[in-house]
Amino acid sequence: MPPIDYAAIAPVLIVLVAACLGVLIEAFVYRRQRWAAQVVLSLLAVILAGAQVIRHARRINTGGTTLSDTVAVGPATLFLWGTLLALALGAILLIADRSIEPGGAFVAETNTAETPRQPADAPGAASASVMDRATASVAGMRTEVFPLTLFSLGGMMVFCAANDLLTMFVALEVLSLPLYLLCGLAKRRRLLSQEAAVKYFLLGAFASAFFLYGLALLYGYAGSVKFSDIADATAGSLRSDTLLFAGLGLVIMGLLFKGSVGPFHLWTPDVYHGAPTAVTGFMAACTKVAAFGGMLRLLHVAFGASSWEWHWVLWTVAVLSMVIGVVSGLTQRDVKRMIAYSSIAHAGFLMVGAITLTERGLSATLFYLLAYGFTTLAVFGIIGLVRTSEGEATHLSDWAGLAKRSPLLATVFTFLLLALAGIPATSGFMGKFVVFSAAFSAGMGPLVVIALLASALAAFLYLRLIVLMFFNDPAPDGPTVSVPGAFTTAAITLGVVVTLLFGLAPQLALDWASVGGFVS
Repeated sequence: MPPIDYAAIAPVLIVLVAACLGVLIEAFVYRRQRWAAQVVLSLLAVILAGAQVIRHARRINTGGTTLSDTVAVGPATLFLWGTLLALALGAILLIADRSIEPGGAFVAETNTAETPRQPADAPGAASASVMDRATASVAGMRTEVFPLTLFSLGGMMVFCAANDLLTMFVALEVLSLPLYLLCGLAKRRRLLSQEAAVKYFLLGAFASAFFLYGLALLYGYAGSVKFSDIADATAGSLRSDTLLFAGLGLVIMGLLFKGSVGPFHLWTPDVYHGAPTAVTGFMAACTKVAAFGGMLRLLHVAFGASSWEWHWVLWTVAVLSMVIGVVSGLTQRDVKRMIAYSSIAHAGFLMVGAITLTERGLSATLFYLLAYGFTTLAVFGIIGLVRTSEGEATHLSDWAGLAKRSPLLATVFTFLLLALAGIPATSGFMGKFVVFSAAFSAGMGPLVVIALLASALAAFLYLRLIVLMFFNDPAPDGPTVSVPGAFTTAAITLGVVVTLLFGLAPQLALDWASVGGFVS
């Protein structure tokens, strides 16, 4: 048996064990009791895993590997784990909320086996029908969304710590497959949700195939799938570089797809729009952290020695992502699709930090991921509150005059949009500042200038929505603002507080992100 450092991988074990227990709850616990059991189990698992991350971070020096060197846990990995767990806490709160949408935002199971139907002309049939719907809203909620979320979270954590390409591929599938299912479970606009799930699955399958084929080519080049062996081969080898660069290109394509980096972004607007908003928030925040965490680890550990050969390719990808996100976002008339294209632009900004292969660039990118994740999570929490009789009101015209209907919500949403735009006193400004400063110090001045121009143009995405909310009159039959439940309020408050705190005092997070890099 290979030696296993259980303390190092305890956070991942806690999340995955809790996911398995969630499956057992679905099998053996009465339907009426599942929601409470799943919520308590999910929140407890995330909190315990986070406590283990903090405990291990306090005593770790340089980090190490375990499980036959397939998993490497170092300071940067612990930072990514802490970020994922903190964001997952807010996402689970959004998923668990049942006050905005009776029974929750996910499609309810049929309850015909337990509740016999009465004839339409039977005495009391009308009141019984009302009771049946109320029972279905509580007892028929699809509580399997909680173990699916935990399985995806566990895959993301392994993905950030994988020390070889094969482990990374397995983790990629573990984090992706539950997301495909979650995207198709929306209670409202179910056909749109299922279409988004199918599109995400098909394009995700292609991306996984690219990743796997690239893995095979890199194995052919280095004779191993371990990052350290690939790094040694790239540092000095007489083998053909064709296998190296073809394999690297295919593997990076799979990672760019997961990070919704243009031009590998085609799934993003449709999936963000069609998926349940709570799931969209989970994807927008956590999946981007996992994708860029894996990309940072791959570039720093395995391909740092050959950076001069792939640097300009990813330089071009960063510019394309920024341009696509900004230009396409300006033409959108739907809030969720606009935020989707905004995420593509932010992926371009993150690429600026990812290709800055310095300690300063790594810590800046980690901080950006943390700041962007909390802001985006709170944004989708607020989007879910503006509703019509048909569900969420996501068309821009529905948001006209929202400040007159709900000044508090409009003010909070404005603050979050300004953070995405990178206005000072927000975490968005500090994230862009540290990333662009690190890139400029590394000699990438032209790329920083392009990123600054794209950031200035992207501000119009958010300013037009702010103007619409505050300087237009609401329609008489316009949407209403739902009163958020305790879970949604907690998730939004968490995102707003972190956005403000890291905008005014970012040093705590920056110090932790600067403790050390990846190990192999």
